[in-house]
Amino acid sequence: MKLNHTFLALMAAGLCSLPPAAFAQSAKDFEDMRNELKALRAELNQLKTQQAQTPAPAAAASGWNDRIEAVELKQKDAVVLGDIPGSFRLPGSETSIRVYGFAEANMVKDFKGTAPGDTFTNLIEQPLGSARNGKTSLTAQTSRFGFETSTPTSVGTFNTKIEADFYAYCGAECNRNRLRLRHAYGEYAGWLIGQTWSTFMDTDNLPETVDFNGPPGATFRRPTQIRYTYNNPDLAKFQFAVEEPTDGAKSPNLVARVDKAYDWGNVNARLMSHEQRVSGVSKRGMGFGLGAGYKITGTTTLMAQYTRLDGDGDGAYLVGTNYPVLDGGTVRLDKSHGVVLGLANVFSEKLRGTVSLGMVRSRNKLGDAYVNAYGAEGNHKLYQWHAGMYYLPIKNVELGGELVGGRRTTFDGQQGEMLRLNLQARYLFN
Repeated sequence: MKLNHTFLALMAAGLCSLPPAAFAQSAKDFEDMRNELKALRAELNQLKTQQAQTPAPAAAASGWNDRIEAVELKQKDAVVLGDIPGSFRLPGSETSIRVYGFAEANMVKDFKGTAPGDTFTNLIEQPLGSARNGKTSLTAQTSRFGFETSTPTSVGTFNTKIEADFYAYCGAECNRNRLRLRHAYGEYAGWLIGQTWSTFMDTDNLPETVDFNGPPGATFRRPTQIRYTYNNPDLAKFQFAVEEPTDGAKSPNLVARVDKAYDWGNVNARLMSHEQRVSGVSKRGMGFGLGAGYKITGTTTLMAQYTRLDGDGDGAYLVGTNYPVLDGGTVRLDKSHGVVLGLANVFSEKLRGTVSLGMVRSRNKLGDAYVNAYGAEGNHKLYQWHAGMYYLPIKNVELGGELVGGRRTTFDGQQGEMLRLNLQARYLFN
C-alpha cells in the first residue's frame, strides 16, 4: 500500500512526540521499532523519487527525513531491558547490568547475657552462668549493594558479580562500619573464579533468619576459589573447587559436590579436604555434608542439612566447632557434627515465616587428647533456635521480627543461655 503525504507526516510526528518512558522497551520491541523506521524511510525515499520534479513535496520530504533521524537518535538513548530480571542493557553493548541492594537497620535486645565480639548471635562465646544483664544494640551496617552483569557469547553467557556491605570484622578495638567485600567473581563456560559462597556450603537448604548470622551447624564462608561446574539435567550437577586456605594454612582446600533437583525438592552431597596449621605444624582434615529440601505444599518447605568436620581454624566451614590446637608437636582437630533444620511457609504475598534449629556436638569428651590440649572450657554442645516472620506492608519494604534462643554446654558441664529479640526494617531497591 502506498502512503500519502499526510499519513507519513502524522506517523513521523507521532513517533517524535512519544515520551522518553515509551522508549524503555524490551530488546524485541526495540528491534521492531528499528524495522518500522527502516520501512518508513524506504517509503519516504520512494516518495521522494516519484516526486523529484515537485519542489514542495521534496521540501516536505526533507522535513520528514529530519524527523525520522531525530527518532533514530532518541532510539540510541533508549533504555533497553536486559537479559537479567530487573536489568538494563548498557548503551552500545550487549551487556545487561543489574544494580541491587537494600538499606537495613536492626535492633537487638538480649534478655540474658550478651556474647562478645558480634552484634548478632555468637553462641560459641555466650557467657556462662545465669547472666541477665543483656544489652540493646542498634546497627545499620548490614546494609548492602551489588552489581551483576550478563554478556551473551557464542558459547554461552559471561556473568560477573560484585557485592559489598558495611559489616567488616575488625575486632573490638575499631569500628565495624567499613566497606566489606562479600562477592566478586566472573563466571564463564562452567568456570567461576573469584570470591563467593564456598562450594561446601548448602545455600539451597539454609533457613532464612532475621538474625544476620543464622544458626550454628552449617557452613558460612565466602572464600576466593576456582570452581568448575558440569551440569547434566538428566543426571546431576557436579562441582569441583580449589578454595582459599584456612587461616594460617599453605595448601588450598579441595571440595567436590553433587546436586540433584526434583519436582519435590533437592538433594546434595559434599566432600572436602582441608589443611589446618598451628604454629607451623600442619594436619589434613576431612569434611562431609548432606543436604535436602522437600516441598510439603506449594507454600511450605522443609529443609535439612548435616555436616561432619575435622577441625576448622576459621570457624566457618562448620560454625560452632572448636579450633585446632597444638599438643606438643601434634595438631589435634576437634571432630564435630552439625545439623540444621528449617521449616518455611509463605502465608500470603505480604507475610512469610520460618522456624529453624541448629545444633553442633563435639565427638570429643573429657579425658580425650584433644580436650586435654584445648581445655575443658571448649564447647561440647551447642543448640540454637529461631522463630521469625517478615511482613511486607508495601512494595520493597520488609519488616522482620525474630525470637532467638540457645544454650552452650562446655566439656566440663558449664552452661550459658541466650534469649534475644531481633527487629529489622529493610528497604530494597531492585
